[in-house]
Amino acid sequence: MTSSLVPLLWFLAILALIPVVLWLLKRTPLGGAALGGQLRTVAQLVIAPSQRIVIVEVGQGEDRQWLVLGITGQQIRTLHTMPPQTDAAAALQAAQPSFAAVLRRSLGGRHANGPDNGPTV
Repeated sequence: MTSSLVPLLWFLAILALIPVVLWLLKRTPLGGAALGGQLRTVAQLVIAPSQRIVIVEVGQGEDRQWLVLGITGQQIRTLHTMPPQTDAAAALQAAQPSFAAVLRRSLGGRHANGPDNGPTV
């Protein structure tokens, strides 16, 4: 192999390793070492395309806190701080019926008049 190809091969090898290293960092505990696993999104509510309310859990053990954050395109504000509750994401899903359930309920009421009858005036 010629000596002029060796630097090119090293360059290509390093370029190929970059996505592999990033993938490994994302999927191993070493990748979350910067936060120590102390940050978790509990729930979020989209208000507008660039506005949302997010509940974030920070800390571990007895030091855990939930932060209610208002997020816009320009800033993030802490709206409220509270102790951890039961899992809000599960509570929100239980409180809000799925789209399929709402559609089934609305179609069920319409089919009670008969599928061929059409609207009554």
